[in-house]
Amino acid sequence: MKFETFSKKQLTALTWWCKDSDYEKCDAIICDGAVRSGKTMCMSISYIGWAFYKFNDSSFAICGKTIRSLRRNVVTPLLPVLKELGFTCVERLSQNIIEISRGDNTNRFYLFGGKDEASASLIQGMTLSGVFFDEVALMPRSFVEQALARCSVNGSTFWFNCNPEYPGHWFRQEWILNREKKNALYLHFKMEDNPSLSKTMLNRYKSLYSGTFYKRFIEGMWVSAQGAVYPFMGENTAFCEVPCEAFTRYAVSCDYGTVNPASFGLWGEQGGVWYRIDEYYYNSRVQGVQRTDEEHYTALEGLIGDKRVEAVVVDPSAASFIEVIKRHGRYKVTRADNKVLDGIRKVSTALKDSKIKICKNCKASIEEFGLYRWQEGGSDAPVKENDHAMDDIRYFVTAFIDDDNDGFFAFAARR
Repeated sequence: MKFETFSKKQLTALTWWCKDSDYEKCDAIICDGAVRSGKTMCMSISYIGWAFYKFNDSSFAICGKTIRSLRRNVVTPLLPVLKELGFTCVERLSQNIIEISRGDNTNRFYLFGGKDEASASLIQGMTLSGVFFDEVALMPRSFVEQALARCSVNGSTFWFNCNPEYPGHWFRQEWILNREKKNALYLHFKMEDNPSLSKTMLNRYKSLYSGTFYKRFIEGMWVSAQGAVYPFMGENTAFCEVPCEAFTRYAVSCDYGTVNPASFGLWGEQGGVWYRIDEYYYNSRVQGVQRTDEEHYTALEGLIGDKRVEAVVVDPSAASFIEVIKRHGRYKVTRADNKVLDGIRKVSTALKDSKIKICKNCKASIEEFGLYRWQEGGSDAPVKENDHAMDDIRYFVTAFIDDDNDGFFAFAARR
């Protein structure tokens, strides 16, 4: 693990609660801004330090979108740093509790996932001395407000971090714009606030995004999605010929439709890159005839031919077509992850990072890349037109491309 000195903004996040700090009387801290700017690690170390500075034998919450993402983004990088700083950490995995001790003091930190409205019930009835939200903009308001209501101990504080979303997002409206009324310290981070990022890594991350995602994740701006969803795919160099060399793996992604178009993509992997090497696209409105599940299945077999595919990833709402594939017993079928905005982000990153490439013979995909646009009016949703190949590509990426292993950056104060 590489240790660097802290930037001025990181030091503020680490020490705002200390005695004689200009911000020690604040009730909350909000850190937003660019990805990889060091805000999560600084806040998590600071949160633990504050808890032991103020309390003993108390309960705290650490919240993420899911328990899995919370462990990956916060817990796993944090625990080695705490142990190096002299803390003893005992994880109770089945209970999602971490007991942390230093000297004679011990505090309990409960882990929660706030993925939907039902998550609010998980935290009801607790009494907390503080709560830390990692990626709060991805959590429903009901969960966040239920967790805040649990902080009834004198001296309890609220800790928020997030990357920006659209300007009308409830967290920006309720907390960031009202930070003075909420008595909250607000710190806006840029990638340059992370001294562990080299110029090479800065340039790499900046090359991964464009359009709305660049403005949000790199510039740290709360902006509305607008224009083309994948603006960089309008370039002449965005598409390639089908490689001549053999592929080592194959897979298929399906966006199923009867009245709406059906779009199936055949993918082949070569040298760590997945190529969309062929596709089936049937628009019943254009053709004037609807096809049955069995007819679409026959087309699927024709698309695959004699290739051995690892899986056919299908739109989760296409229950009847999934059953047809299962009944034939020839291919393994899995239901796709249908989180639209997260999937679009992953597709954008995979395209920019050349983890997937679209071959020039996939005419329907190329046409949709040019037409696929964000809705007007400030909501984070694409127009539900010209999106069927776009959807099946998204299903493929979320199933086969892992973008969670970008690494993390840990920090410690200079000894």
